Amino acid sequence: MISSTLDVGATVLLLGPVRGLASDARAVRHALDAFRPEAIGAGVAAEELRGLVEYFVDVPAEPVVPLASTELSEVRGLCRFGEVRVPNPAFLEALAWGRAWGVPVTPLDPTEEEAATMFTEHIGYVELVRRTVREHRLGRSPPTPSSADAFALAWDRSIARGRGSRRLAAARDDHFVQGARRLAEGRRQIALVVDRERYDSVRSRLTPMPTDA
Repeated sequence: MISSTLDVGATVLLLGPVRGLASDARAVRHALDAFRPEAIGAGVAAEELRGLVEYFVDVPAEPVVPLASTELSEVRGLCRFGEVRVPNPAFLEALAWGRAWGVPVTPLDPTEEEAATMFTEHIGYVELVRRTVREHRLGRSPPTPSSADAFALAWDRSIARGRGSRRLAAARDDHFVQGARRLAEGRRQIALVVDRERYDSVRSRLTPMPTDA
């Protein structure tokens, strides 16, 4: 997991765990224990966060999570670096920590409706076809870098390298950062959790001068 401490008026702990990696999820919990934020912002949509709470937090048995073929390929590629869990265990750890300490966990990504609008604004037909082809190719032959961190970055670059995809990612990160700034208002310190491939983009939008943790 990568992390930084930033000053945006409030002190922000920005955490970038590799999606699905259990060891990074545990690192999120340890980081929250040490930092003790007053609020947590999560890089998920409100609908997804509600689903995580309803089906995976404080339940006697977790449901079976069906995976698309590309998701399954991502899990297979990542499991070379340790235990992999779905749904993303980093957000489950953040939710559990927030519930244990009475700290709110707020979804900062666009809602499903907002995300659909963003997608149609930035992804045209040609880009959609190219993304689909890249996803299928990646499912057959996932990247084989030497670390989980490099795997997460390579996976994202392989799918989202088109101009429209980059604009879509930037719009989503802008939305996240706007919400993070609102979350920081009136608080001394907050934590933010985003997937590793979004970490650099979010960090650069929050402040140009982070202090590495």
